[in-house]
Amino acid sequence: MLLLNQNDVMKVLDMAQCMEAVEKAFVELASGTAVLPPRINLFTGEGLGLYMPAYLKEMGALACKVVTSYVNNPAKHKLPTIMGKVLLQDPETGDVICIMDGGYLTAVRTGAASGVATRYLAREDRGQKVGIFGAGAQARTQLQAMTVARDIDKACVYDVNDEAVGRFITDMASSLQLDIIRAASADQVLEEADIICTASSSPTPVFDGGKVREGTHINSVGSHTLRARELDTATIKRSKIIADSYDACLNEAGDIMIPIQEGAIDKSHLHAELGEVITGKKPGRVDEREIILFKSNGLAIQDVAAAKLVYDKAVQAGIGISVEL
Repeated sequence: MLLLNQNDVMKVLDMAQCMEAVEKAFVELASGTAVLPPRINLFTGEGLGLYMPAYLKEMGALACKVVTSYVNNPAKHKLPTIMGKVLLQDPETGDVICIMDGGYLTAVRTGAASGVATRYLAREDRGQKVGIFGAGAQARTQLQAMTVARDIDKACVYDVNDEAVGRFITDMASSLQLDIIRAASADQVLEEADIICTASSSPTPVFDGGKVREGTHINSVGSHTLRARELDTATIKRSKIIADSYDACLNEAGDIMIPIQEGAIDKSHLHAELGEVITGKKPGRVDEREIILFKSNGLAIQDVAAAKLVYDKAVQAGIGISVEL
């Protein structure tokens, strides 16, 4: 069995290649060759455990991601609040062939899904501008994926944490060779951005949906519980919504479920799943003026596709530690 730590994963996991793998996973989901059970939530006295299995038949990938959220970890144990590991299995024998760190992998596969959605749903103008809400790890891979998916010449970032914004701009401007500015307000992001990514930890809407410009593409990845939402009802009503998964949106996404509970929309407002757009079963953007929203909840098929990519590249590069159990 191969053991891969976070540094190992970072060495081999490339955003462009991850986008290709994640796109194939969404194709399998739409084509019926993916097995995606509902994630299992297990509450303990100290925190929450999430168990996310999936199988991709055509890609030959079988895995389960284990994620935990323990809010007392930093103070009590000097550990991160959220930790994750991926157990990759041989689909022929079922044996676990690799255990890898899941933190960086999760950030990249989340960015990759938004990148794929942007490739299929955003306008194709050159020299577009990206607006990012949030300045954490997820925001970084969101912006990275946008530069792969479209010709981007500028980005602006807005976060209530000024220090986080400063670090974000310093690091990402250098790594992406991109002009990145600090937005003074949420409205400034809406005024400048052709593509918006929301990757914040806010439980309440981060901007006024009535001010979103026509033609904007939005990737929403931050909120993933029924009581939290980054997007207000106006944004949802004005947008053509593309879900990563209908089931995930209707069982996990406050961005979608709160407007449904308000009576502002019903389930039919969900236009398509991303896999249906990729495979041509349903149309994506048909008008340059459409506001299109990709609602990302994070699916185990993304983890499995990324983990298989990491494993194959690590074996080829001779990275990691092999152990016998």
